[in-house]
Amino acid sequence: MAEIWSILNGDEKRLIMENFNIQTYKKNQLIYAEGDEPKYLWCLLKGKVKKFKSGVGGRVQILRLIRPVQYFGYRAYFAEEPYVSSAAAFEPSTLGAIPLSIVKELIDKNINLAWFFIRELSHNLGGSDTRIVNLTQKHIRGRLAEALIVLRDNYGYEDDQSTLKIYMAREDLANLSNMTTANAIRTLSTFVNERLIAVDGRRIKLLNEPQLRKISKFG
Repeated sequence: MAEIWSILNGDEKRLIMENFNIQTYKKNQLIYAEGDEPKYLWCLLKGKVKKFKSGVGGRVQILRLIRPVQYFGYRAYFAEEPYVSSAAAFEPSTLGAIPLSIVKELIDKNINLAWFFIRELSHNLGGSDTRIVNLTQKHIRGRLAEALIVLRDNYGYEDDQSTLKIYMAREDLANLSNMTTANAIRTLSTFVNERLIAVDGRRIKLLNEPQLRKISKFG
């Protein structure tokens, strides 16, 4: 909440505190579903969240990974439409929820808050544009390498400075990389054979991050 907190006055902060609701979610528990009416501005306080959308044949595409402390779930409200994607907890997570009606009330009175959300939406749109190109033009190796780098950049490493600080099911990794689970497993095995990564169950260790970044960049 720090970024928003710094641009609110005393009365606005009190209004937030009076309407701020903390909720906990279990691993894989749905936060909101595609088609739901947006009611809350969500702030991830602890844990990991994925935004995803079901496509043709029920195939899932992970659109964005949320890390603490990021806000999400408000675009549809501003667009005056139902959610076009879903959100779920990747692991046990703690979230703060503020009614979007309260957020609108604050925006109407505070132009700095309005600019905050304009910047957030613009940043996310730019990231989505880049991701669309990457997922449609990169080869499988490039897409999987990019997914591993995205995980590293979003969640970092464990204390050993090489094991990703998120445990990914193969299906989730495939959904993040826009490929089938079988292709994700085969490409992971190739990366293991090339000593780019080491895999222990859902734990993935990046052995050669610079080379993975190179593969990600050039597809």
